[in-house]
Amino acid sequence: MMECLKETEVLKFHPDTLQAIRKLYGLDSLGAMNDAIDILQEWVKKQDHFIKKDFDRDYLERVIVRTKGSIERSKLRLDKICTARTLMPALFVNCNVKELPLLDVVEDALLPRLTQDYYRVYFLRNVGQEFDKEFHPNYFRRVLYFLEYMYKIDYVAGIVLVFDFRQMNQAAHLRSLPMVEVQQFLVMLIECYGLRMKGIHMISTSKVVHTLAAVFKQFLTAKIESRIHIHDTLESLYEHVEKDILPKEYGGSEVSLSELHQKLLDIASSEKHMEYMKMMNAAGTNEAFRQTDKYNEQVLGMPGSFRALRVD
Repeated sequence: MMECLKETEVLKFHPDTLQAIRKLYGLDSLGAMNDAIDILQEWVKKQDHFIKKDFDRDYLERVIVRTKGSIERSKLRLDKICTARTLMPALFVNCNVKELPLLDVVEDALLPRLTQDYYRVYFLRNVGQEFDKEFHPNYFRRVLYFLEYMYKIDYVAGIVLVFDFRQMNQAAHLRSLPMVEVQQFLVMLIECYGLRMKGIHMISTSKVVHTLAAVFKQFLTAKIESRIHIHDTLESLYEHVEKDILPKEYGGSEVSLSELHQKLLDIASSEKHMEYMKMMNAAGTNEAFRQTDKYNEQVLGMPGSFRALRVD
């Protein structure tokens, strides 16, 4: 069990983050988190279909946090993450994210400072005018590198998503959306990685953004649908996301989004992180060793199984 959180150049924490989030999920008493990790660690060792059985205890703790302290849901989530790597190898690739083509129209970053209630903000600005068919797959691959970095370092109650679409050709983007792949990716983000989305915020003055939002809503439950907000001004965004933690061009006191994006790219493309990704991308499953009576329960509904799901 970790004793303290290690800040990085791109991820900062409130002084009480570790204790506050453990308390939020009833794991702040003496030995509670260690006991939970022990249980999950022993369960992993008994999963014959897991290729990797030696997950770091800090990693397992973060899995537990992302399931609000539920050991049973942690087991399922870890199984789904590993299974997704096997079912969707085209996304879990070893690469240098700086070299993925077609992504120069997107600047995205994890904002360094947490919200007051311990959420991390992911901020994206898209200025694309045309979108090649490989744009979305490459964007998904880059996001997975960022997600694995979060799973390794971050410690949060959830995430807030902010998308600035004001300079993007939204009609062209809408035409380019690969619907099956988008659905699979959303299922993976929520069901496998356990992204707890407090809010999804789209900044745009175009009416097309409502059509774009409607596309995503068809893959989500009413609970998450209700958290989608469209803003035509930054002042409207400030009602949901604290102004001070935003990049300076959005009225905050943080450095520019371009600078934050470059810092995160540098980390995601570093030799250290690429070696880590090779290890994690290989942490899939051997389905020949999965208990047959568990196949329907554990695998159907996974992104690669192509079963339609509404996710929460």
